[in-house]
Amino acid sequence: MLPTRQGAFRLFRFAGIDVFLHWSWFLVAAYEISAESHRYSSPVWNALEYLALFAIVTMHEFGHALACRSVGGRANQIVLWPLGGVAYVDPPPRPGAVLWSIAAGPLVNVALVVVLKLIGIVCRASGVPESAPNAFLLLQSVAIINLILLVFNMLPVYPLDGGQILQALLWFPLGRAKSLMVAASIGFVGVAGLAALAVWWQSVWIGIIAAFVAVRCWAGFQQAQALKRLAEAPRHDGFACPSCNAAPPKGAYWGCGKCRTAFDTFETRGVCPTCGAQFEQTRCLDCGTMSPISEWPRPTSIPVPPRL
Repeated sequence: MLPTRQGAFRLFRFAGIDVFLHWSWFLVAAYEISAESHRYSSPVWNALEYLALFAIVTMHEFGHALACRSVGGRANQIVLWPLGGVAYVDPPPRPGAVLWSIAAGPLVNVALVVVLKLIGIVCRASGVPESAPNAFLLLQSVAIINLILLVFNMLPVYPLDGGQILQALLWFPLGRAKSLMVAASIGFVGVAGLAALAVWWQSVWIGIIAAFVAVRCWAGFQQAQALKRLAEAPRHDGFACPSCNAAPPKGAYWGCGKCRTAFDTFETRGVCPTCGAQFEQTRCLDCGTMSPISEWPRPTSIPVPPRL
């Protein structure tokens, strides 16, 4: 239940990252702008406020994407939709790399708190509240929106940034699978709280957010179970990752990009058993590094299973 490029169009490209906007954004924008039209003297200011909201969201997502790239991960797409935005990031599977990739988003909001506060001080000293009340109200609204987004995102509820940061921190002592299991379990508690809040406030939007978080928590829980099975899987004795020295697991954990067949690349020596496609490089499931399969064999027969 994540937004995809389907039904979205590209807004712009910056630093090699494409930003897409889903068509449903316009429907929600029209509703929100008309519902809050009484706050300003002109609906134009309401439109500017809504655009400012998504400008903040876009900067937040760029924080994730650029941080992910800085640690050697992949990030080339951001999709904006009515519930906010999603940066499709794939950091190296290391707790430090994941922690930085996630924490960088909220840090953008922290920086904006300081910047908007300083602008507010300058505006007050310059008499903007009296000479341009709509502009100053817009500034105050944007500052409040940014602060609310920061506080909400930092709730320790998976998959919000706070929940993912918690999972990355727990990764150090518990390993990848257990930390994700704990974070997802705490997330379900957060779902119950959001659902109760939605009923109390009679808020459709909070109910939608609760449903979204529930789906993502369940996906995280399933991923944790898959990681646990991977950690417990038998390993190929005669191979080791050239980067992390971990022995690869035995089983159909790799997929053919042409015919979609799942197979064990170390049993077939990088050849798809269905269509015969040859893959010169393979991905380490433990550190995420791509290496030529010719560099994987090792003389020793002692597997070194990693702790996930």
